[in-house]
Amino acid sequence: MTYADITSFILSLTFTDVLTLIVMPCIGLATLMTLVRLVRGPTLVDRVIALDLLNTFGIGVLAVQSMITGRAVYLDIGLVLGLVAFLATIAFAYYIQRGL
Repeated sequence: MTYADITSFILSLTFTDVLTLIVMPCIGLATLMTLVRLVRGPTLVDRVIALDLLNTFGIGVLAVQSMITGRAVYLDIGLVLGLVAFLATIAFAYYIQRGL
């Protein structure tokens, strides 16, 4: 494969191709690294932050899926997931602060 072939391939990518081939694997890799932190986290705070980050990645996947399919319903689901994740983080913070 020559430089010209690689250049023409990159220039022929559509926005959907870029989302599918680059963004989604990056989110997947970040999710795997976060799962490692969730399992190995030495403290409860590390695990709570990892769970919050996993929710954020889930919202990112929903946003990318919305852009790929052109359906806005995924954004609504992401909004609800974000609100629930916020409430869960507040509940975990209260739990950690009170030491229950």
